[in-house]
This record gives sequence, C-alpha cells and structure tokens, in this order.
Amino acid sequence: MTVIRGARERARSDVTAAIKEEARRRLAAEGAARLSLRGVARELGMVSSALYRYFPSRDELLTALIIDAYDAVGEAAERALDAGAGARPVARWTAVCRAVRDWALAHPHEYALIHGSPVPGYAAPQATVGPASRVGLALIAVVADAHAAGALRTSGPPVPEAVLRDVAALRERLGLPLPASVLAEAVAAWSQLFGLVGFEVFGQFERVIDARDAFFDHAAARLARLVGLEELEGDSGR
Repeated sequence: MTVIRGARERARSDVTAAIKEEARRRLAAEGAARLSLRGVARELGMVSSALYRYFPSRDELLTALIIDAYDAVGEAAERALDAGAGARPVARWTAVCRAVRDWALAHPHEYALIHGSPVPGYAAPQATVGPASRVGLALIAVVADAHAAGALRTSGPPVPEAVLRDVAALRERLGLPLPASVLAEAVAAWSQLFGLVGFEVFGQFERVIDARDAFFDHAAARLARLVGLEELEGDSGR
C-alpha cells in the first residue's frame, strides 16, 4: 500500500509540475491576465475537468506560480547572504542585491508576475506573504548582523512618528534588536531595490544607462549607505 501511495504521490507531483511549467510558458507568451485553466489543459492534452483536480481555479494556479517565484528569488537572496558570511557589510548587501537582479534578468516573466502590473480580478492570499518577505528578510539580516558587530551607523534623517510606530510593530513581530529608524530605512531600501531591478527588467534604462552592472553596484551601495552600512575600500565592484 505504501508503494502504491508513493507512486500516486510522485505521479501527482509530476503532473502538477507539468501544469505549472505550461502555465509559465503561457505567462511568457500571453501575460498573466490571459492565463486560463482551459488553455493550459488544452496545451497539455488534458480535459479541463482533470486539471481542476490539481488546481480548482485560475487563481489557485496563479497563487502557486506566485509563491514559486517569490521562493525562487528568495532562495537566490538567501544563498548570497549565506555565501557572504564574514564579508564586509556593504559587500554582503550588494551581493544579496545582485542575486535578486540576476534572478530577475534570468526570469523576467516570473519577475513581472510578482512585481509587475496587478492581475485583474486576482487578490493574493495570505499564503503569499511569507514567501514575499524572504528577500526583505535577507537584506535586514545583513543590517542586523552589522548592528550586532557595531558596524552600523544608526544616526540618520528623522523618520515620521507614524512610520516609526509601524516599523516598531514590525520589529516586535520579527524579534529584531534594530532601532526603528534603521528598520524604516531598510524597508525603504527593499522597495527601492525592486524599483531599480524593475526599471532594468522592463526596459526603462534603454538609451539612458548602458553600463548596467556598474550602475547597479553603485545604486546598491548607495542603498546600503542609506540604511547605515558604511562602505570600505574593496566593498564595491563585481
């Protein structure tokens, strides 16, 4: 019985993977707004009713693709974070930022799914929140480690009181020993990183910036300084 159950689970996993892979191809060809279960089933040679046993609705399939994308870019950021253990803070921060950019450039349609235009009629469920936080938490980990090592500048421009209350609540949820003002800057830098990456992925730098690698490293190091990480000689550059 265990052998049969294991075979069934493997078969279901294989079909689920095939469905998601076809859905990603359709995202690249037509965009998320036009994704449909019937279209995916047709391309796979399945009847729609069979596909519904794996994903009961288009939104559930979209959610699975979104979580996969968030997890993939999050894993890339976390690998860079772990690989940079012991490196200088700005170099480590920049490595995490580069990992996000590299993943986005290699997977532009998946990046567009999670950081592009909202899909009409779709509302992301709570299950996407954890995966969506992974890059931000990797960046915050660099800041927290620098703070613990006494290598973080904590003085900066004043932060509005309402914002400080929000980040204080966030700090409590995450159990972080960071000053609220620093955490506010880290959250701002997180959002600016995705804006920077999105400009490149969506072609906004065409005829504006050609030296993309150098520009990205410069911008990432600037974000590091904004959160209080001091750049030392040898921290920048690929």
